[in-house]
Amino acid sequence: MTSTLRLEKITPANVGAALELRVRPDQEKNVAPVVKSLAEAYAYGPTAWPRLIFDGDELVGFVMAFVDITWDAEKDPDDRRSGLWRLNIAAGRQGRGYGRFAVDAVGEEIVRTGGDRMYVTWEPGEQGPGDFYLKLGFRPTGESAGGQTVGVLDLT
Repeated sequence: MTSTLRLEKITPANVGAALELRVRPDQEKNVAPVVKSLAEAYAYGPTAWPRLIFDGDELVGFVMAFVDITWDAEKDPDDRRSGLWRLNIAAGRQGRGYGRFAVDAVGEEIVRTGGDRMYVTWEPGEQGPGDFYLKLGFRPTGESAGGQTVGVLDLT
């Protein structure tokens, strides 16, 4: 992967570009738009970790992690998890390693904050991102969340 890839925090200078980022039309059913993610990041505060993905000066994606949240308080209030919340790669920019870069960066952040596993959920089905996550080493946990498959990746 080229050394021009980087993550940036969302700022007043780049929020407009972030809000314009769009995935392919056939993928819109699989991932929420950036505007929803930023609203959730605001509402969830420090447990959300939103970042823009740049290749040089070009905005190519958005990624958001969740850090140390209670997964299912009713089932087990002590089950705390961190993982990949959203991944939006711009239409026309997929297949270039940006998604892998973003997932690796989230993993590094989780390890930095003391975690050793990364969770993700995905829409099941042929058009969903399951194959992408499985190729990165995620394995299904057997759980589902909101109708989505839950996967986990060991980081250490």
